[in-house]
Amino acid sequence: MDSKSNRYILVAIVAFIIGWAIGLFIFGWIIWPVEYTGAGPQDLTDQHQQIYLTALADLYAFDNNIGRVQQALAGWPEADQAICSMANQTTDPAEAARFNALAAIHNGTGCTGVSGTVPAEEDNGGGRGLGYFALICGLLALLLVVVAAILMVLRGRGGEPPRPSGESVSESVARVPVSGAESVEEHITAIARFQTTFVRGNDTYDESFSIENEDGDFLGECGVGLSETIGTDTPKNVTAFEVWLFDKNDIRTVTKVVMSDHAFFDEAIKAKLAPKGEPVLARPNETIALETASLIVNAEIIELEYGSENLPPQSFFERYTVELSAWAKEGNFGEPDVQGRVDDMLEF
Repeated sequence: MDSKSNRYILVAIVAFIIGWAIGLFIFGWIIWPVEYTGAGPQDLTDQHQQIYLTALADLYAFDNNIGRVQQALAGWPEADQAICSMANQTTDPAEAARFNALAAIHNGTGCTGVSGTVPAEEDNGGGRGLGYFALICGLLALLLVVVAAILMVLRGRGGEPPRPSGESVSESVARVPVSGAESVEEHITAIARFQTTFVRGNDTYDESFSIENEDGDFLGECGVGLSETIGTDTPKNVTAFEVWLFDKNDIRTVTKVVMSDHAFFDEAIKAKLAPKGEPVLARPNETIALETASLIVNAEIIELEYGSENLPPQSFFERYTVELSAWAKEGNFGEPDVQGRVDDMLEF
């Protein structure tokens, strides 16, 4: 095979790769991407179905709006099986009763006679996972074919892939990265644990904790503070707390608003607090996760007691204890790229 023929083959291979990349990435992902519409709760994964049904059961227990429940479960004939499965799994009698009431609205009988198992075909996540796996395998196979073709052409020319000048064959082999789980697996390491308790009457409650690694290097801060009160000013009747995380390697401060049962289901209060952060319903033993570029904090509610004065039930906290567990992601994050992140936001 002469050099002119080799050039033609290389040009054809390069043209194929460029065309394939344009078709897949530009047209397939940007100009005409696949869009999914009309999905309902029955199309969610099991985990998100459980979150959806738990919120719906809590909402119905609060407002007894049967029409809203029927509308939320419309188009999901097997909803009572998923509901009753959750009712059978919970150890909280009150929660089981809420699920049973939800199932009764859907099928008229509740969980009596319902097996409480979700049909296998409801699990759509596995099918999508297999599809993505097959696509990745196909792309890797195509890439291997292209690389093999290029190597064959180079061998036909009597040459070999170029190496940096002055580098021996043994040095080139030493540069090949070692494959295996250790090269891609992300580890996280526990850093610190803090606990803080609010007692009604502490109107200046605002706790913050410094997060440092084992060498004493500052990584960030986390804390808990008052977010919203109701009723009288003294003592403050706290109806919502802010749990926050600051990371020196991230320009954001992640905040979540932990709300009382009354505040979470009051649309006016919820809308007022929406700009402060993601709303979370306060529950005993609930774990609230906050994550930034290089830190993770799990805030676990280990004690929750509501007050009982002349205010709506479960509307303000008498006592509230949170345990904050801080974790650091391993890796070289360096200094925060503030200008780069600002430029990225300006592009939108």
